[in-house]
Amino acid sequence: MAWFRKEKKPRAPRPQRLEIPADAWEKCEACGHTDIREKFIRNLNVCPECDYHRRIRAIDYVNVLLDDGSWEEVLGDIRSVDPLSFPDYQARLKKARTVAGEYDAILTAAGTLAEAPVNVGAMDFAFMGGSMGSVVGEKIARLGQRSLERKHPLIIVSASGGARMQEGVLSLMQMGKVAAVLSQLAERRIPYISILTNPTTGGVSASYAMLGDAIIAEPGAVIGFAGPRVIKQTLGQDLPEGFQTAEFLLDHGMLDLVVHRRDLKQTVGRLLRHMSGKPAATGWAAS
Repeated sequence: MAWFRKEKKPRAPRPQRLEIPADAWEKCEACGHTDIREKFIRNLNVCPECDYHRRIRAIDYVNVLLDDGSWEEVLGDIRSVDPLSFPDYQARLKKARTVAGEYDAILTAAGTLAEAPVNVGAMDFAFMGGSMGSVVGEKIARLGQRSLERKHPLIIVSASGGARMQEGVLSLMQMGKVAAVLSQLAERRIPYISILTNPTTGGVSASYAMLGDAIIAEPGAVIGFAGPRVIKQTLGQDLPEGFQTAEFLLDHGMLDLVVHRRDLKQTVGRLLRHMSGKPAATGWAAS
């Protein structure tokens, strides 16, 4: 009887095992959470687990802030030179351009935010640590001049380790040059918004990063002039924990806002609308 006989059934083929490439995964530097890269990208490179704001490139900040397809790069033909014949500087510049792109440590762009014209300069930490050399200062100064001529608001996104030592005093001169242009913007009541990201230190934090009509920062950003060790040695006393974070500076009146990356565009648009006295319907809408 069939009850006592085991019928042989054809064996189903084993399904093919799919190999997920190693570069499809990303790991959060803060909490160690590992997830698919696409999930990090969709979240603007903010960890979905702990909300840690990972570094992103200058072009990513421009795309976050400006309307899709509205912007174009300006002042892209300025290049760094080696005025002091600093050892290996040319080689480092060549390597930085290969890794980070041709726009030096800052990308300057003109476009629209909520359909209203603005000028944006976004620093790129991938280019020699976002160091401020003569090209960075010249680009910001010319971008500020462009804002003066067209009466368009200026937005600077800072991410820098400080002045570029390979250019010596020429690098430090950029602090005063940029500050002079920003003072002209203030005199003519043209808005300038400064956005501080991780890290914003050295000569950048001591100049244009802290001269905005509104100064906002991303959560957890390290902001300061010198390192904790140098400050401790100078003062001769222990320092509060986290004293160089965006949240600490906000509590002590150094910043106006700490804003999540996903809210940057909306927040900047609302600030520009208030500064310019324009109703939402005319641009920089608060939607």
